[in-house]
Amino acid sequence: MEDPIKESLSRGVEKVVDQENLEKRLKSGKILRVKLGIDPTSPNLHLGRCVSLLKLRDFQNLGHQAVLIIGDFTAQIGDTSDKDAERPMLSEEQVSANLATYVEQISKVIDVSKAEILYNSKWLSGLPFLEVCKMADVFSVNQFIARDLINRRLEAGKRVSLREVLYPLMQAYDSVVVKADVELGGVDQWFNLLCGRDLQKHLGQEPQDILVTPIIEGTDGRKASSSWGNTINVLDTPRNMFGKLMSIKDELIIKYFWCLTRIEKERVQEFENMLKKGHNPRDIKLELATEIVSFFYSRDVALKEREYFIEVFSNKQTPSDVQEFIPSNYEILTFLVESGLVSSKSEARRVIAQGGVRVDGQQVDSPEFKLSKGQIVQKGKIKFFKVS
Repeated sequence: MEDPIKESLSRGVEKVVDQENLEKRLKSGKILRVKLGIDPTSPNLHLGRCVSLLKLRDFQNLGHQAVLIIGDFTAQIGDTSDKDAERPMLSEEQVSANLATYVEQISKVIDVSKAEILYNSKWLSGLPFLEVCKMADVFSVNQFIARDLINRRLEAGKRVSLREVLYPLMQAYDSVVVKADVELGGVDQWFNLLCGRDLQKHLGQEPQDILVTPIIEGTDGRKASSSWGNTINVLDTPRNMFGKLMSIKDELIIKYFWCLTRIEKERVQEFENMLKKGHNPRDIKLELATEIVSFFYSRDVALKEREYFIEVFSNKQTPSDVQEFIPSNYEILTFLVESGLVSSKSEARRVIAQGGVRVDGQQVDSPEFKLSKGQIVQKGKIKFFKVS
C-alpha cells in the first residue's frame, strides 16, 4: 500500500509548492493548519468544489487541522480567476441565502466537528483602509495583469475593475489571519495562493505551502459551473446524481475516479486498462456512479439506483415508481414547465426541438403536442412523470 503522505501529495493534485518542504513538515509530526476557502457564490456545492474538499479530508485523516473559510465577504466581491468576464458583485442578502446549507453540504465530505469553520467577514469587513494600502504595496498591478485570463480580457478591450485587482489580496489576508501552514485550491487559484505566501512572508509569518487540484469538467464537458447548469451537486437526489454521473463524457471516467473517489490505485489502473482494451465505458461508469453515490449516501442506496438505471436504460423499461403530476392543462409545454422538468417554455421548445422529450416512449416533435391522462412524459434519460 502506498505511503499515505505520498498518496495525499499526488492523488488529485496538479502541483505543489514547496513540495520538498511540505513533505518534510508532514513527516515531522507537527500538526499543520490546512486552509481551504470556499465562496458561497451559489446555493449548491458541486463535485468540482469537492476535489479540494476531499483533499482537505485527506489531511484530516493524516491528523492535521482543517481550517475551512467560508468567504461570506469575498463572495460579495467576486473572484474572476476562472472567468473570461467580470463577475458581478453579490449583495449581502444573496450571499446569506447561498450559504444557508453550506456547512451541511460540506459535512458530507469532511468531518466538520473537527474542523475550524470561519467566516472571513469577521476580519475583512472592518479592515482599515490604511492597512489595505500597506498590504497592497506588496504586489504590483503588473503581476495581476500578467495572468492569462486577465491579459486576454485586456487585449480584447474588456473591462477589468479595480475591485478584481483587490480580490487576491483579500484571499491572501485570510491566510495571514488563520496562520495557514498549507493552502488548498483549484489550479485556477494559483495566483491567489501565491499571494498568500508573499503576504505571510512580508508580515513575518512562514509562507504557506500550496497544493492545487485539477479543474473538474461537468456533464457537458466544460468546466463544472453552477452558472452553466452542468454540475453534479452534493444535494442532488441519489437518482439524479447517479444519472448525471452516467452522462459524463467517457474520457472523464478515470479523472473522476482519481479526483472524486478514494478507491485503491490498483483498481483505478485496472479500469483504465479495461477502457484502453475497448471495454464498454458504460460498465466502468456504473462502477464510478456506484462509488460516488455510496460516498454521499450509502452503498445500499447506490446499489438501488444502479438497479434502477439498468432497468430503465439498459432494458429500456419505464420505471415502476413514476411520480404523478396534475397540470393546469394538457399542453406539453405547460406540463414540462409546471412539473419542473424545464425552467421555462423557451427551454421546453428547445428540448423538444433537440429530441429530448418522449411521451409513452415516442419522441415528441411538436411544441403543440397535447397530452392525455395516464401518459408517461420523459425528459432526457432520467426524468419521468405520469400525467394525472
